[in-house]
Order: sequence, then structure tokens, then C-alpha cells
Amino acid sequence: MISKLSEVSEKARLGENVSIEAFSSIHPDVEIGDGTWVGSNVTIYPGARIGKNCRIFPGAVISAIPQDLKFSGESSLVEIGDNTTIREFVTINRGTADKQTTKIGHDCLLMAYVHIAHDCLIQNRVIIANSVQVAGHVTIDDWAFVGGSSAIHQFVKIGMHSMISGGSLVRKDVPPFTKAAREPLSYAGVNSLGLRRRGFESKTISEIQEVYRFLFLNNWNNSRALEEIEINLPATKERDEIVNFIRSSERGVMKGYIQ
Repeated sequence: MISKLSEVSEKARLGENVSIEAFSSIHPDVEIGDGTWVGSNVTIYPGARIGKNCRIFPGAVISAIPQDLKFSGESSLVEIGDNTTIREFVTINRGTADKQTTKIGHDCLLMAYVHIAHDCLIQNRVIIANSVQVAGHVTIDDWAFVGGSSAIHQFVKIGMHSMISGGSLVRKDVPPFTKAAREPLSYAGVNSLGLRRRGFESKTISEIQEVYRFLFLNNWNNSRALEEIEINLPATKERDEIVNFIRSSERGVMKGYIQ
């Protein structure tokens, strides 16, 4: 299962049925879970913790030191969950002293040429399309989709079940359940199709749409809109997820609907 033309350190820890193809390099202090396949010409540096049944395609580089001038060689990690696919030439940098870990969740898909910088937190079932560039300290929540060739500014947060149009410049936080498009990036409606595919009922989707009408269609500032939402709309898990996301935003959220 391990090619004689690969280079695997004796200090790497491999699970059962791990497959490593020719010309790949696995450094010390690397852990790879059961059933994971590593294609040819992959480089996995110290600090990588890779889960079970992952697929890592040729040319990927995992756990290289961060491209951060403040980095001074401190010990740090990249953690990748089970059943995640990393396509060709993806680069994932390990953490810095700030969070010490860059994390990718389970059941994610990182398409070709994606870059994930230091200290990012990518949650579960996230899809990041080709050539997306993710700066440091970014958080992307469960089930989010980022369209190809987008660039995400450092410290940005992207909410669960959101969908970002290809080629977007993401400078502000993207609230959960939304579609984001245009330049500058702005609200383009609720991600209704994605929510239906994931089993959300029509009533729940309508309630989410009503929350965003208060936020983005009444020309109120966010503080006023959140007050009106909590007064006028019934408390639901989805309503509170939106409210808490916006209240906790440090960079501010994307613009409302632009005609």
C-alpha cells in the first residue's frame, strides 16, 4: 500500500490500509488515519493530523509553515477530519502562536488550487471550489459553499449553509443561510435551494427570509434591526443563529440587497 518510490519517515504514524503513492514525502510527527489515500507527489510536513478515509490528490502540500512574518518556529498543527477530499495542489498551512492549529472538519471538499492559511477553522461538510484563496484566521461554518476563484480576507467569518458566488471578494462577514454575490459583496437572498436539499421545511425557510427582510430591506442599522427581530419575530434556532452571528461580528457583515 506504500510505494517504494515514496519517502515515509519512521516517525510518522500511519493507520491501517493507508495508501501512499510514488514520490510523496511524509515527514516526522505526521499522523494519517485508517483507509486514507495519498496520491503521488504529495508533501505532508510535521504537525499534520489527518483523519480516516481521506483522499489527498497529487501535488497537495499539507502543514507547511505559515506565510506569516510573526511566525517564529513555534510548534503547531493542521488537523483534518474524516472523509475529507483534498484535490490537486491544495495548500494548507499550519497554525501560529495565536490558535496553534489550522482545522479542516469532516466530509469537506477542497477543490484544486485552494489555499488555506494559518489558524483557519473550516467546519464540517464545507465545499470550497477551485482556486479559492483563504487568508489567515478565517472561520467557515458547516455546509457553507465558496465559489471558485474567490478571495477571503483574514478574520472573516462565513456562516452555516451560506453560498458565496464565484469570483467574490469577501471582505466582510457573511451571515448564515444567505447567498452572497455582486461587488461589493452583498445579500442576494436566502440559500433556499441548498436548505431544501438539506431537509429544511418550507416554514423554516420562510421564517429565515422574514429575519433577513428586517435586516436588509428596511434601511435600518443592524442594532435597530436586531431589536425589531427579537420583538416581532418568534424565537427559533435559526433566528437566534442569525442574531448571535451578527452581534458577534468583529469585521461587520456584508451589505444588504443592492439593485
